[in-house]
Amino acid sequence: MCRMMLISRLLLLIMGLSVAGFACADRLKVGLVLSGGGAKGAAHVGVIKILEQHHIPVDYVAGTSIGAYVGGLYALGYSAAEIEQLMMDQDWDSGYSDTIPREALGYREKQQRDRFNIPLNMGLRDGEVMTPQGVLLGQTMSRLYRTTAGLIPEFTSFNELSIPFRAVATDLETSRAVVLTKGSLVQAMQASATVPGALQPAVIDGKLLVDGGIANNMPVDVVKSMGADVVIAIDIGSGLVKKKELNGAIAILNQLSTMLTNASTERQKRLLTEDDILIRPDVDTLSTTDFSIMPDALAAGEKAANEQLDQLLPLALPPQQYAAYQQHKKQVAVRWRDEAKQPLIAVNFTNNSTVDNRLIAKVFDVHKGDVIDKEQLNEAVSRLYSLNKFERVTAEFEDTPEGRMLNVDAKAKSWGPNYLQFGFNWEDDLSLDSALTIDLAMTMTDLTSNGGEWRNEARMGFEKMLSTEFYQPLDADQHVFSRAQYRYRVNEWDIFKGQAKYYELEREIHSAEFGVGLNFTNKSMLELGISGDAGRLTNRALIEDVDFTSYGVYLRYGFDTLNNISFPTSGNRFRVNLSLRDENYSGMEDPGRTFQIEADWKGVVSVRSHSFVGKAAYETISNDSDFSVNVVDLGGFLNLSGYRKNSLAGAKKLFGAFIYQYDLGRDALGLQDYPLYLGASVEAGNVWGSSEKMDMGDLIYGGSLYLGTTTAFGPAAFGIGLTDDGEESMYLFIGKNF
Repeated sequence: MCRMMLISRLLLLIMGLSVAGFACADRLKVGLVLSGGGAKGAAHVGVIKILEQHHIPVDYVAGTSIGAYVGGLYALGYSAAEIEQLMMDQDWDSGYSDTIPREALGYREKQQRDRFNIPLNMGLRDGEVMTPQGVLLGQTMSRLYRTTAGLIPEFTSFNELSIPFRAVATDLETSRAVVLTKGSLVQAMQASATVPGALQPAVIDGKLLVDGGIANNMPVDVVKSMGADVVIAIDIGSGLVKKKELNGAIAILNQLSTMLTNASTERQKRLLTEDDILIRPDVDTLSTTDFSIMPDALAAGEKAANEQLDQLLPLALPPQQYAAYQQHKKQVAVRWRDEAKQPLIAVNFTNNSTVDNRLIAKVFDVHKGDVIDKEQLNEAVSRLYSLNKFERVTAEFEDTPEGRMLNVDAKAKSWGPNYLQFGFNWEDDLSLDSALTIDLAMTMTDLTSNGGEWRNEARMGFEKMLSTEFYQPLDADQHVFSRAQYRYRVNEWDIFKGQAKYYELEREIHSAEFGVGLNFTNKSMLELGISGDAGRLTNRALIEDVDFTSYGVYLRYGFDTLNNISFPTSGNRFRVNLSLRDENYSGMEDPGRTFQIEADWKGVVSVRSHSFVGKAAYETISNDSDFSVNVVDLGGFLNLSGYRKNSLAGAKKLFGAFIYQYDLGRDALGLQDYPLYLGASVEAGNVWGSSEKMDMGDLIYGGSLYLGTTTAFGPAAFGIGLTDDGEESMYLFIGKNF
């Protein structure tokens, strides 16, 4: 049946070609050239709208960068109105971030990102520090291109499109122009627009390809070689800026880039004859990177085309011939749309990583016999990429006489398999204390067939910690795991009364854990294990230091769907840790067997720009003594605001808060890329030495007002807090999770 359908489509195509050839046999063939220019590319759509309104056909299309994108969509058979809608509906700014949304990460990766908040992709291999070839990897931009292009297959030639098409890129090794004529249209369009340094080069036929604007920003020669008799070239390149505007390194680099692209454009302009038409929309003052200007660019394109109608109209077709031309385009385009409705005959995976193919297939969750749409494909690709194991994940359709196959390519991170992570946390109460904490981690991955990891961490500054851990998934799906960890920590508490430091408490502890657990989904984890501690507690109020040891069992559960750890707008996080231990203290009566409960929750409900956040924490330990080395703390921003960081310490803690958060930046100020949150909190809590001393009448009530935002280094905020017992503090921090 599939073979019969293919034959019928070929016959339909032949008939369409015959009709179009008969209708247009005696006219000049028109080639459309679309130059690069970033967000100004909407001007191309404006010109095409005028061409369509006046029945001016296009027989060949060649484009560079954004011109390759617009030209590729037009060659697929989309009308100018459809391309306009597709472009305006996309969140182009999202294409410039490959960060996996927090809520899509696995539970373990969520906790790591919260601490290691500096967004650097770095690794170690053979003693050398490795980094990607671009700041961005192109994963999100690829999704944007795929969403607009549709479920199209790879092509043996771009001549198979409704309009024969070429995309121009630059060979990074030779600096020569590379004309892309076949294969994945999405990859060709994206390669042509890959800004070197900012985006990782595309690899096609073994070549490293970047933005075609470097070598040929307006490929007149390409469309002429395709067979065009007359060329309509649209130049949206930027002009050089004046000396007074060259006031910084970025401005100078932009000027140099403009020189390169303009030089290639000028060379191509010399190929135009008096019969060709050059259209130069008035877009010089528009930004190449601010996609909010696209409506202005589109209008400029329409205006420029209308101003040259005298030259364009001789190329127009009579209504009947133009209808035949449009019908031919639709007949070709319908083939790709019909194929998308057919069930898949196979799903093939190319995997150059050590991730088990069974895990890849399970996470991707698209199977033979499925009929999928764009949303389902995008979700499947995103799920696989969210494993945080791959540099890029791509999916391409291949049409065969037997039916349509889906080929998925999962490319391992080029800077692995040993990864470096960095975290930064600085906070100041603008009075006595300033705390700086730096986190470092190195993770050696792929140590076993199931993805074993050896992870080493160090924390320096206000808090100190060294840790080494071996994490071993026990099955291919990585649902069951074992974990062995040694950790050394030094914790210090400065206990205040008003502005005066009351006493200092320091705990030095060596800890070892071994556990087995389950990763239920990317949202939750359960772990059961044994633990042992040995350390020393120092307090100037004590006559002697207290040495202690303990051993026991623990049960740990975590659930986390927050989309942001500090300024969430959706999700919940709940954690509980139950510990049963035998404890021994030097020079004191042993507390014997203790049972400790540690639990906290954070959740949020949002209505448009308004978020309502709840927080709660409870920690207690039951023993036969009033003394415990298992100190819990309270105090700091949104942790009983008004008190200094960790200035209340004891064995029991109860805390709750309600926080109102308003997205002032996006809602009132129009700052889509820079959120600014205005928040207020109402809080209550305290710590006690023992359960017998816990009294709800001792609760301390506090609150805060703050302004905060998200940065490349995590959250940043400025706030003030006060309590009903007269404590007050100011907070200024960056990188702190709260």
